[in-house]
Amino acid sequence: MLSRVFLTALLLFFTPILRAQAHESALSEKEVEILRETAYVASDRVLAFVKFLDERSNSIQQLATKPRRPGREEDIHDLCEQFTSIADELDDNLDDYGPRHRDIRKSLPKLLAATDRWATALKTPADNEAYNVSRKLALEAVRDLRESSTKLIEEQKAWFLAHPPPKDEPAHAYEERPH
Repeated sequence: MLSRVFLTALLLFFTPILRAQAHESALSEKEVEILRETAYVASDRVLAFVKFLDERSNSIQQLATKPRRPGREEDIHDLCEQFTSIADELDDNLDDYGPRHRDIRKSLPKLLAATDRWATALKTPADNEAYNVSRKLALEAVRDLRESSTKLIEEQKAWFLAHPPPKDEPAHAYEERPH
């Protein structure tokens, strides 16, 4: 009897926490599945993140350019927070890929070009206290991604010039080998 009461109390304590964590996820279940599928090919994973960030920035831009509706500022705030969370996750991945010499040369120029689009989209909404802080954080995340990708482009050029992939292996196979 005492263990059942303890178990019930434990469940009641953790249920709101678990619900809050599920609600706060910046990625949809479909997007999480895409990241799982692309986990073994770093370049594909980077491009998946670019797609997710494009979707968030496009949504922000659409909200800002369409006629105002109730809740728009809160939606922009939430999208900016999602954007920042996804951008930070991508930056963490880049931090991991660099020292491991994962071949992301094809995706880095696309990522670098995307940072300009994202910065423009994030600057589209007029100033508003409801989202100014979250937008500032999103713009900082874009700046960090721009810096990381610029640095990685140079590092990857130098590394793969000194360590060319074997001719008989596909690029993604080379990417997975320890270096």
